[in-house]
Amino acid sequence: MFDTATTALLRALLEEVCRSVSQGEIGARTHVASKILEAAARGEISPEGLRQVGRDALSHAPTMWR
Repeated sequence: MFDTATTALLRALLEEVCRSVSQGEIGARTHVASKILEAAARGEISPEGLRQVGRDALSHAPTMWR
């Protein structure tokens, strides 16, 4: 598990990356969240690195998720 500060960072990055994605588009948001979490679990801790992971995940999400 992540500490409180890291969890807050991950949530903030998810919201930032998914700013243009409707709250109702659960599939896209879940896809982005899972990729950010995977990167953090592998040791990526820089906000910019995690932000880029999220952006890449969003841009590669199936079109039905956008």
